[in-house]
Amino acid sequence: MVKEMIDLEEAKRIFDQYLDDYDRTDDKIHLKIAHTYCVLKAADEICRGEGFGKEDHQLAQLIALLHDIGRFEQLKQFNSFQDSLFDHASFGVKVLFEDGMIRRFIQDSQYDGIIRKAIGCHSLYSLDEVEGLTERELLHCRIIRDADKLDNFRVKETERIETLFDTPKEQVAMEEITPKIMEQVRRESCILSGERVTHMDCWVSYLAFIFDLNFKASFRWIFKRDYMNRNIDRMEYRNPKTKRDMEEVREICNRFIRERA
Repeated sequence: MVKEMIDLEEAKRIFDQYLDDYDRTDDKIHLKIAHTYCVLKAADEICRGEGFGKEDHQLAQLIALLHDIGRFEQLKQFNSFQDSLFDHASFGVKVLFEDGMIRRFIQDSQYDGIIRKAIGCHSLYSLDEVEGLTERELLHCRIIRDADKLDNFRVKETERIETLFDTPKEQVAMEEITPKIMEQVRRESCILSGERVTHMDCWVSYLAFIFDLNFKASFRWIFKRDYMNRNIDRMEYRNPKTKRDMEEVREICNRFIRERA
């Protein structure tokens, strides 16, 4: 039975034990713990909305639970979310498969290839750069990438600006969006991290995650929670040019979501 192969409650218990090595009172660690369980919820809703079978549904939830397992060591070592300092996806694959921790979460090895690919690819700019994915590997890569992006909208609405950027929110509020970033939004394209110059560029790049979503259920998730407007409105824009640019971003992004939800 599938239930015997993928025991999600037992996996959650093991994950909680893993977290004992990290400071749960730290803002960034707390953020990532909450993020993990909210990504699991988003993956659950995507699978329900798209009508995926029980086995893929449970597998998607297990992948969601484990997708950011490498983030905690990154935060412990660097106290930063910057992937240029630490490849958390690759480290997660190492912890699970090279160090053998995956067998603590699931005894059956038949899903290892799918789990490895989904976790290893979840933070890539695009899946177009990945060759040789099977149809099922591609499905689970798309589910976890969507679920991860969906919860980022909740994170960006609820977490302190200082926790997200390590910069006073008053400073972020004065910054501009660079022309190259605005052009990417107009082209309805995701934004490469290396192209971001200002913190405001980073803020816009999070909103632009919508341009890489794969499932109608994902667009419905954002639409029914009005996350685009809520994210845009929670930031104060003290720079007049930025304020005008953000209204253009709002119009483009909301139209994109409405057409697909």
